[in-house]
Amino acid sequence: MSFDIFVCRFENGESAPLDMSAAREVLAPYVVARDPRLDFLQVCTGDGEEAGVYFGSPTGITFNRPGGEGIMDLLGVLLRRLGAVLVVPGGPTILQRDEDRESLGAALRDEWPAVVARTGAEIMQAIRSS
Repeated sequence: MSFDIFVCRFENGESAPLDMSAAREVLAPYVVARDPRLDFLQVCTGDGEEAGVYFGSPTGITFNRPGGEGIMDLLGVLLRRLGAVLVVPGGPTILQRDEDRESLGAALRDEWPAVVARTGAEIMQAIRSS
């Protein structure tokens, strides 16, 4: 997939900081390259299953060109650990729990579909269906 998707967390409709230490802990076993100047990690979960990961803001992590079900499974683990959602521009907001819908900002909640998708296969299907 050649696009960017965003890991974000919301509280009471507002962006909230992510636990970046926990995020790095989840991703650490999969890191194959890093650039500290850019706050960038390259993660790989299998042959051809990789993504660039940017920690550009305390309220969001960007996954660039995520590819493969293994990367999507990793995203599911990351979302659960951080209590976060996956924002797919022009597509759905992917939740781990239906009750997370309540904490989304009005624009995400009202203008874009929000779907529960927990596994890599479910996340890929939700993105493809949009």
